Amino acid sequence: MVDLKYKELINSTVDKLVNADSLELVYHKPNYGHKMPSRKRMSEVVELIKSVIFPGYFGSSKVEPCTLQFHIGVAVDQINTILKSQINRGLCFVCQEDDTHECIGCDNKAEKLATQFIELLPKIREQLAKDVEATYYADPASKSYGEIIFAYPGITAITNYRIAHELLKLGVPLLPRIIAEISHSETGIDIHPRATIGEYFTIDHGTGIVVGATCIIGNHVTLYQGVTLGAKSFPLDDEGNPVKGVPRHPIVEDNVTIYSGATILGRITIGKGTMIGGNVWLTNSVPANSKIVQHKAKEVYFADGAGI
Repeated sequence: MVDLKYKELINSTVDKLVNADSLELVYHKPNYGHKMPSRKRMSEVVELIKSVIFPGYFGSSKVEPCTLQFHIGVAVDQINTILKSQINRGLCFVCQEDDTHECIGCDNKAEKLATQFIELLPKIREQLAKDVEATYYADPASKSYGEIIFAYPGITAITNYRIAHELLKLGVPLLPRIIAEISHSETGIDIHPRATIGEYFTIDHGTGIVVGATCIIGNHVTLYQGVTLGAKSFPLDDEGNPVKGVPRHPIVEDNVTIYSGATILGRITIGKGTMIGGNVWLTNSVPANSKIVQHKAKEVYFADGAGI
């Protein structure tokens, strides 16, 4: 027999949890019963894309030259099938149309977007090959391209970013952020898919790196662990709400190296060829070929407990 006080407690808790005021910001009611995008399925898509971009390293390890076309063909077909379904769910998640329960527009748009993304796979491979090459030459500890592709967290994060960025440029909602957060969880590297990043991008070590949504990063840029390319402040509208879409993150030009722990905030420009030292806090633009470091530490000696 259920204790009466316990039953009352459960009923009271449930009543509070279904209260309309409590649900206002946290309850998602899908249009026409469409399911949400699946993080698990998007993880599968990323792994399939990696098996196409880096055959032999991901997916089947028994890929031979004579079977390569078969393996890649099957993987591309699977990518298209899963991605089309997930894009459709993402579109329905943000869809404001209410004139049909079939959501035909979303179905057709999802199919078109999935096809357009498939056509971008050779471009993404070309970009990532340059990132791998840059990482190899930037890291004296690396022994081969294969080691970097298979084991380096920086390449994992950059791969997810390149995929997510192309989907975002096509206008796919929600899925790019899911893909970015998958690698964020795995590597501790947080790159917003809206950021613009050039060729030969290198992330060394990587943990704790943050790249904001409106960042623009040029070619041959290297970031070390703990670097933040963030916003200094958020402009507010007349009602005190954050203004969305305003450029608020740094511009990092070509051939810049930013060492561990550096924090660079606001819409400032780091000129080409610049080196930013470790643990630097920077909120002002710097010209090309600069070298920005901390002040030298002072050596102060105390005797017999003085100064403690």
